[in-house]
Amino acid sequence: MDTAKLFQSGRSQAVRLPKPYRFTGQDVAIRRFGVGVLLLPLDKPWDMLEAALAAFEPGFTLQREQPQTQERAPIAEPA
Repeated sequence: MDTAKLFQSGRSQAVRLPKPYRFTGQDVAIRRFGVGVLLLPLDKPWDMLEAALAAFEPGFTLQREQPQTQERAPIAEPA
């Protein structure tokens, strides 16, 4: 696993990213997930989704086995 360095910049904590992980632009979106943090580029927000979708095989479809529909008594209407 690659690592990045943390350092103080004034009263803020900053992360020095290795060259292959650098972002374009000046700002990123940030989201906390438990003890982790996710940074996403603001200038190309859909690139990550497009890359994830490209990883699927051509013609891939998600199939789920559904249980048979259950016959149930109708819900009683309030009096």
